[in-house]
Amino acid sequence: MKRLAILGSTGSIGVNTLDILRQFPEKFEVVSLSAGVNIQLLKKQILQFRPKLVSVLNKELSETLRRELLNPPVEIVHGVEGLIRVATHPEVDQVVSAIVGAVGLIPTLSAIKTGKTIALANKESLVMAGKIMMNEAKQNHAEILPVDSEHSAIFQSLIGHQKEDIHRLILTASGGPFLNLPTKRLHEVTVKEALNHPHWEMGKKVTIDSASLMNKGLEVIEAHWLFNIPVEKIMVQIHPQSVVHSMVEYIDGSIVAQMGIADMRIPISYALSFPHRLPLNLPPLDLSQIGGLTFLPPDPERFPCLRLAYRSIEIGETMPAILNAANEIAVNAFLDGSLKFTDIPLLIQRVMEEHELKPVHTIEDILRADQWARERSKNIVEGRKL
Repeated sequence: MKRLAILGSTGSIGVNTLDILRQFPEKFEVVSLSAGVNIQLLKKQILQFRPKLVSVLNKELSETLRRELLNPPVEIVHGVEGLIRVATHPEVDQVVSAIVGAVGLIPTLSAIKTGKTIALANKESLVMAGKIMMNEAKQNHAEILPVDSEHSAIFQSLIGHQKEDIHRLILTASGGPFLNLPTKRLHEVTVKEALNHPHWEMGKKVTIDSASLMNKGLEVIEAHWLFNIPVEKIMVQIHPQSVVHSMVEYIDGSIVAQMGIADMRIPISYALSFPHRLPLNLPPLDLSQIGGLTFLPPDPERFPCLRLAYRSIEIGETMPAILNAANEIAVNAFLDGSLKFTDIPLLIQRVMEEHELKPVHTIEDILRADQWARERSKNIVEGRKL
């Protein structure tokens, strides 16, 4: 029986994780959960999975949850300290880090420091503090297993091979909803159109990142740290069918790929059950019905966010944290109507250009850079001068 903590239980990854656990109650136990503001869904999860500890965004929500549960069968905490408690609960074996954004950094790092196995979906934590996180994982013998479909695909394609035989990693991207839209029309796209992903059902932030290809840029940085591969050996290919989830090319010209239907339960279940697999009741991949697989290089004019992500990790130090923070503010501003879709890369580039690069020695260096970038980005958005 594996005992789990789920950071972000009411989000897309969290809901899919609990769906898997529901199918295999003899294999998994839920010890702790965290959610943001969706306490109605969290309440249902509490009543079904009976965790010992849950955390919500703030004190007010924790008090509301206590009232609605009457005599709550669970300890309820809140805030960053609550997230840390959920992630470091002494009975937990594995932490599913599924919170979207920088807020996932501290609880995930805290879990690593206690030596827990991490099923990592929170790519932003590695983008911001990859070196620190991987060093802590090594020192504390904490295993990090990827949940993102692309990194899970690479992880699976590396098994049984030697690192020195790797030529490059190839991350695939669907291209999102605007792959074939004329670039001159990108400034007109609506939030509804941007959220209409052709294959995957994801949260709003991740879906917008997919439309801008920033998601793939963040994944390049994540892959660099996860697999200890130089950034120049990590490339991106547009693959509209979303069947090949990523590939590894070896020095003899061989390419090993992982394929499957577009369902996040597959990589989640593999991270939960590694090195074994779970018999998921999902439809099979029927290649004969697909007809063909196509691959295209990303258009830099259409997807400037990808270039910015590569640039940030090439510069290093605090710059990836700046990229991530500016992107989070830009995406939120687009979602609330304060920015156009094409303003997202403009804001990120401006904040990166204004940033005074700092060395990274501690997590506090990362958090200071993150705070500066958020404040600067918000000021620029409010001034509407890009």
